[in-house]
Amino acid sequence: MKKVNTLILFFGLAAFCHAQEIIEIPYEKPTDIVWEGEEKDYYSKIWDTEIVSNVSIPRMEVFRADPAIANGTSVIIAPGGGLYAHSIKKEGTDVAKWLNDNGITAFVLKYRLVPTKGDAVKEITEAGANNPAEIGVKVKPILPLAISDGLSAISYVRSHAEDFGVDSNKIGFMGFSAGGAVTMGVSYNYTPQNKPNFLVPVYPWTTVIPIQKAPEDAPPMLVICATDDPLGLAVGSTALYSSWQKDGKVVGLHMYAKGGHGFGMKPQGLPSDNWIARFYEWSIAEGITVPQTE
Repeated sequence: MKKVNTLILFFGLAAFCHAQEIIEIPYEKPTDIVWEGEEKDYYSKIWDTEIVSNVSIPRMEVFRADPAIANGTSVIIAPGGGLYAHSIKKEGTDVAKWLNDNGITAFVLKYRLVPTKGDAVKEITEAGANNPAEIGVKVKPILPLAISDGLSAISYVRSHAEDFGVDSNKIGFMGFSAGGAVTMGVSYNYTPQNKPNFLVPVYPWTTVIPIQKAPEDAPPMLVICATDDPLGLAVGSTALYSSWQKDGKVVGLHMYAKGGHGFGMKPQGLPSDNWIARFYEWSIAEGITVPQTE
């Protein structure tokens, strides 16, 4: 019986250690947008990945780095999905776990999305094929909310940095596709309290938000994309890079010949599979993080 109780205690502690740590971040509720029903979490056969849709309350899932290797750097991750959904695994939790393995604490941000009742991925796919203008109409009022969620997430992490065991001056923001548009919005609208210390837009949706002049105190930025992106985002990615570079800001660009769109952490047997390692190397070179020691 003692052995059984020990096993129960062991598995109970294991379950506790792996329990999700979810934080609702401060936000202002809009008066002109209504979400019906609950948030949905399901596997999309169309996108061949796990997604989350109909998000009305912004939250973060916390992935703490092991204290034995934690280096104080943190990254807020904004998954993509056209502002209709979050590609929550390959552009969210899988990214966070890789960062954790390298001593970086991560926060997967569920920013607010277009209200949808059924299959959000099916809805945006059909709209893209039959009425692309409809996507723009639905996304327009949501993008400012998503950007405000990104800024709120940075403020929250900074004000609770000690609790999370992170450096308040090493908080980055990394976004994929639509999350990349959120990253751009964050880069143009921050205040001293919610300014990111570095930015990583990954195949950012540059057609939904205008590329602007880099801020005077612009944080370092690394842009990642593929030339063969079927949404044509390579052009916008290079323009975003140039907007930082021409004003003498710290910026890098990894443009892969092949990779397509939405590759995230999904292996394709291409050099783009290693984009996150290139980010890590860049972060070390810029003094954003420090390498692990044996």
